[in-house]
Amino acid sequence: MNVINRGMGGVSAAYSDIFSINYNNPASYAGFQVFQEQRSKKVSSARVILDAAVSYDSRKLAEPNTTSSFTSNDILFSHVYVGVPIRKNWGLAFGIRPLSRISYDILRTEQLHTPSGMLIDSAFTQYSGSGGSFLPSIGTGFGTNNFRVGVNIGYLFGKKELVTRRGFLSDTISYAASNHTTNTNFGGLFYTVGTQWSVDLSKKAILRLGASGNWKQTINGTQDIHRQTYTRNSSGQEVQVDSVFSQTDSKGSVIYPGTYTAGFMLDLAPGQRTNGWNIGVDYAAGKWNDYRFFGAQDLVQNNWELRFGAQITPSEDALQNGKLKSYRIGFFTGRDYVKVGNDLPVVGFSLGLGLPLRNYSRLSNQASVLNFGLEYIKRGNDQNLIKEDLFRLSLGLNFTDFWFGKRKYD
Repeated sequence: MNVINRGMGGVSAAYSDIFSINYNNPASYAGFQVFQEQRSKKVSSARVILDAAVSYDSRKLAEPNTTSSFTSNDILFSHVYVGVPIRKNWGLAFGIRPLSRISYDILRTEQLHTPSGMLIDSAFTQYSGSGGSFLPSIGTGFGTNNFRVGVNIGYLFGKKELVTRRGFLSDTISYAASNHTTNTNFGGLFYTVGTQWSVDLSKKAILRLGASGNWKQTINGTQDIHRQTYTRNSSGQEVQVDSVFSQTDSKGSVIYPGTYTAGFMLDLAPGQRTNGWNIGVDYAAGKWNDYRFFGAQDLVQNNWELRFGAQITPSEDALQNGKLKSYRIGFFTGRDYVKVGNDLPVVGFSLGLGLPLRNYSRLSNQASVLNFGLEYIKRGNDQNLIKEDLFRLSLGLNFTDFWFGKRKYD
């Protein structure tokens, strides 16, 4: 999700904004800003949006009640999207974002014993994984002033490489180690839909309801499986000794489960000189019991999450002059989709800041905003086999300008 929604605890189902792209609910594209000619009702100008972001993740994994822990720090691409208004209550958005990432390298050493307890030798096992998935998509949203629907159509693709190496740590006898490698590539069309419905409570206050999600979908793919023994040469490179098993281009599929998000948001629009605010609540859930990877189940379960978020928005004058910031806060709690032993509880807090950039040209309609988001996410506790603490700092740029404007001369 974009940095604005992250700063509000992930609230997105009913969110709509003329300066950002809420790709979680494509119905929001119908809210892009358009100006019409008074008589002909033709589009005279429209605000086009570029929304891009990166994040810095600091993650700590720990085994409860021990001193064992692992930390990692990563700078990650978040998304880049472009929003284009077509006409009033009709918009288009396209871009790309990552959905998952695999990156680990774990080494375990142990001593092997006979059933009677006699020491055989020392051995090592190395587990490594790499890959991830991406979703380039294009979507449209349309409707009326009070009701909108939208759809995103994308191509979900990715790869997954899992390697397990195992061998003896002997200083007297040289043994050939084993290498089990499974390479998977997958890709296919992926669809999400959404709707938003708003009720005018007053001239400036709006209650907006929203829902979005995807149904269970099947993504086709292929696998290459290799099992071999190897040794290392003088330069440390692996040299195959024997091929135990090899299978290439084995067809299969990834079943992506159905997920949905529903919620509401109460908006008070900013005036020429007065600030506005947004308060929202979302409920999100996923049927991860349906997830399959080439026919295999995983350690996952159905999950849910309850999210709360709020934002104070600047007045129109302050936004244009770059004088006032937007402040955001959020909270969320729920049950994670990963299940290792007991359920993994999830709780998190977020803060956000929107910094409008000054427009130094009076003849330009540009409006740019730097968005910052800070999240703390905790998964698991002392009753789980593992627990995680994640700090995430996100930086986003929303650059907008009026396009398609017709020139007028006196």
